[in-house]
Amino acid sequence: MAKKQSAIHEKEGVSQPETTNQLSAEKIKQFRTVKNSTAEFVTNILEGNIPFLSKAITLVESTNSKHQEQANEIIEKCLPFANNSVRIGITGVPGVGKSTFIEAFGKHLTNQGKKVAVLAVDPSSSVNKGSILGDKTRMEQLVTDKNAFIRPSPAGTSLGGVAQKTRESIILCEAAGFDTIIIETVGVGQSETVVHSMVDFFLLLQLAGAGDELQGIKRGIIEMADAIVINKADHGNEKNAKIAQIEFNRALHLYPLKDSKWQPKVLTASAIKSVGIDAIDKMIQEYLSLTKENGYFQQKRHEQNTFWLLSTIEEQLKERFYQNPSIKKALSEEIKQLANGKTTPFLAAKRLLGKEF
Repeated sequence: MAKKQSAIHEKEGVSQPETTNQLSAEKIKQFRTVKNSTAEFVTNILEGNIPFLSKAITLVESTNSKHQEQANEIIEKCLPFANNSVRIGITGVPGVGKSTFIEAFGKHLTNQGKKVAVLAVDPSSSVNKGSILGDKTRMEQLVTDKNAFIRPSPAGTSLGGVAQKTRESIILCEAAGFDTIIIETVGVGQSETVVHSMVDFFLLLQLAGAGDELQGIKRGIIEMADAIVINKADHGNEKNAKIAQIEFNRALHLYPLKDSKWQPKVLTASAIKSVGIDAIDKMIQEYLSLTKENGYFQQKRHEQNTFWLLSTIEEQLKERFYQNPSIKKALSEEIKQLANGKTTPFLAAKRLLGKEF
């Protein structure tokens, strides 16, 4: 009697073709393993060498002290060649179409001969600290554009879903010749102030007919936005988009005029059809023209640098505190005391902060 075959078996799959030849693979491996000097990094970054730019950003994001030291040297030498781009922050709730919009907007800019860098921050798991980093798969056309650079980074535990080292990455991208830097946030609705503090123009994407209109007003994001774009104005949703546009316009006029003297605008767009993208670009150019003329652009850049300084101090103080051996030991003891009900979080914190570190 023939042996009955199990229903749970695996068929041999189709073999996948080689995506890189052996020589290319060896070159990539060698580049990753060989330690490059700071001078090599700077020279190649200024020449627009993307592999070196990517590797430099990896050094910036690393927690290794030696990597951080070299990253700081690279940033310092690249700084004179930075600050020559337009920095645009784009936020919105998950599902609003940020990646699709950025791809359409990015392609619009590269078609004009501009160089676009997208620093896309992916959400990190609070449990295992992992991150999907899927923006490159969502921006299939932009990722193959020779005038574009997409760098997904894990948000980690940084405030507002912005990667801790995004500001340093901006400088490196600017030094590499990118004239437009787009920062995509995770859009979790937490402290978009962080994004706002590092960009020249802050764009909020919204959906029509999703009950999000009042949420946007409640969260106060409108107050920070330089423009609101009602995305996905397509597939029969055009009427709802127009209604949302009117509602947001009314809300915007309730706020006092911004220090920039710019009256935020509300536009509609269909990123998937590339409709309304040109109007958004023209609006941003109007904003830049106005703010550069009245001096607000330079003032905002100064505020960005000040915020960067203060954030860096806070970051380094926090790192020094938690990495200090005596603090680690004392913290462990305070946690035990806390678990036994012998102290309070406030008293424990006061004692820990009172120690030298």
